Amino acid sequence: MDQTQGEAVSIRVGERIRELRQARGMSLRELAKSSRLSANALSMIERGLSSPSVSTLYRVAEALGVGISRLFQVEEKRGPIVFRRATERARLPIPRGLWEGLGGESFDGRVEPLILTLESGGTSGPGGMVHGGHEFVYCLRGRLEYLVEGAGYELEPGDSLLFRAYQEHRWRNPGPNVTQMLLVLSGFESDEQPGQTHQTRLAPIDPAVEAP
Repeated sequence: MDQTQGEAVSIRVGERIRELRQARGMSLRELAKSSRLSANALSMIERGLSSPSVSTLYRVAEALGVGISRLFQVEEKRGPIVFRRATERARLPIPRGLWEGLGGESFDGRVEPLILTLESGGTSGPGGMVHGGHEFVYCLRGRLEYLVEGAGYELEPGDSLLFRAYQEHRWRNPGPNVTQMLLVLSGFESDEQPGQTHQTRLAPIDPAVEAP
């Protein structure tokens, strides 16, 4: 992953969080209280000085009332057809990995596909996540470990996993090599916007961004 590009995208994510927060008339302290993060941690993220984990982003997204993809995608009109070139994907650097949107953030249907690349030890964070609809996982390379309601599943290239996403789940790369997976979130109510239904309740936040 290009370091300069990663830093630039991280800064844009912080700016996007600040834009969404200000559009809702929320102060930094109000968002911190709603997301159960420290104001200092959020300030660092908004200024592009800290790279949040997926679990942290889910907490921020939930507090703002949006889907996680909205945190790294400039607002645009949704439509029934979305074409994305590989060079145009929304990309979000995360600790030990990269989160890539595949157009779901601009689609007016009930599906949101993503590609997640994890370095060795990369994880969704210390807490499990829960959201609406279904979750489909397809391992593209490396080894991937999923924990769903306490049951463990180890995926290798070509293996897949499908489950109802109201069950608490988390994932990590347990191997020494890079892991890549296709993740598809789907099955939301017809009157819901895909990104806004990815609500989750998480366990304790990352120690790296928790208040001292």
